[in-house]
Amino acid sequence: MRSVCFVSLLLLAVQAGFGQVVGSATVAQPNPPGLPKEPREILAAAAPFYDFSDASVKPWHLRASYQLYDDKGGAADKGVFEYWWVSPQVYRTSWTRGDTTQTDWHSGKGLISVRATGEPLQYFEHKLLSALLSPLPTTEELDPAKAALVRDSLNVGGVKLQCVMVGPIMKFPGQVEQQPPLGLFPTYCFDSNVPVLRARFSMGSVIEEFNKIAKIQGRYLPQQVALFQGKQKILTATVDTITGLAADDSALTPPADVQASDEKKVDVVGGIAQGMLLKKQVPAYPMDAKQAHVTGKVVLKATIGRDGAVYDLHVVSAPWPSLAASALWSVSHWQYKPYLLNGDPVELETTVNVIYTLGN
Repeated sequence: MRSVCFVSLLLLAVQAGFGQVVGSATVAQPNPPGLPKEPREILAAAAPFYDFSDASVKPWHLRASYQLYDDKGGAADKGVFEYWWVSPQVYRTSWTRGDTTQTDWHSGKGLISVRATGEPLQYFEHKLLSALLSPLPTTEELDPAKAALVRDSLNVGGVKLQCVMVGPIMKFPGQVEQQPPLGLFPTYCFDSNVPVLRARFSMGSVIEEFNKIAKIQGRYLPQQVALFQGKQKILTATVDTITGLAADDSALTPPADVQASDEKKVDVVGGIAQGMLLKKQVPAYPMDAKQAHVTGKVVLKATIGRDGAVYDLHVVSAPWPSLAASALWSVSHWQYKPYLLNGDPVELETTVNVIYTLGN
């Protein structure tokens, strides 16, 4: 796991009407209360500050510049990401990078209009949307019947962060429930005094850093974001402007020649994805699981990129921590044939089952 490095946390006060930054000093908190002790309470305390789809949020527009990096860590292409929001049903996202563009108009009633030019966006460019606006786990991912939460501290560059890992409940018959190491599953790290998210990461997924946090309409928004794949920097972004928006702004209306369609995600069953597999790394059977006679199935949720590589692996269920780690490491090295939709490669989500059986 990469050693994550942060700059000092900076909370910026921004006018409610999305005016200029009115201060660059840390927001006054003479006696910060600190975070709750229970991990579920930490996430609950942070949730209201990251809910940009609440009815109380006024229409707004965000513009951010981003930099992509090549395989050697050198600066490559630059782009611009923009976001217009009126309601949870009506919003627009737009990416522009050279001749490559993509704009998605969400017009309500589950309809989406898309216009794209040039080569398809990279997976990491899409990832910028969730990094900025929805970095916390969903209600479904926090289901107490399925999710086990672990809290631990992490010292990063002299800064002590409070981290919460969200993973599956793991209890093999005849064995006590296992507590996996921090970072094996999706992990969210916060400032020690306020529920400000500074990083999120897990084995097999992108590492995201959040810096220079601004307070926008009572919510926290990072002004700087950095994405890493392992030790490799892949994208950095800086928020340039945040302004108010009229509910009837013309930017929210797609051009007449762009057709609307049902808003759907490409999701394929595991059997179809298995047939697309080009290269497979066989999982190792961990010795501690063998000695404990632990068998069973590790269920993973994976995103397969347009290049056929595996991104953002997450464990849905597992009987034992080391089996989960083995499956994550193995599947992260798999390579698939790109999935084509109407002749064009698209990202897709699928489920991968890794079965561990003694004697086989």
